[in-house]
Amino acid sequence: MSQPTSPQGSSATRKSWQDKLGDHCNMVKIAAPTFSIVSDRRGGRTAWSSTVIVQGQSFSARYWYDGQFINNAKEDAAEVALGALSHRPSSSTTWPGIIPTQPTQSTYGRGTGGV
Repeated sequence: MSQPTSPQGSSATRKSWQDKLGDHCNMVKIAAPTFSIVSDRRGGRTAWSSTVIVQGQSFSARYWYDGQFINNAKEDAAEVALGALSHRPSSSTTWPGIIPTQPTQSTYGRGTGGV
């Protein structure tokens, strides 16, 4: 797997989230993760995201990305999956190319507070 663009835009030597997730799967002796790319047409542009399946459980990237940053969508999904599988909170890495989410019909009029 190729190294992603780091959040700061320089080439980093850290291990990718995809590689860390693969290492975790090897360590606990489960099948390798399977990534999928999804798209959503938004006006004149297409936004891209990713999901990863680990042992039958699906994890989705938190954000949608511009087409040139599809690998960052896979990194995002891998980070979410590894956080859930390791039972630790994600570090919420911010990657270049994130496309701001737009409210959907189901979120209009809902407050952010509790009941």
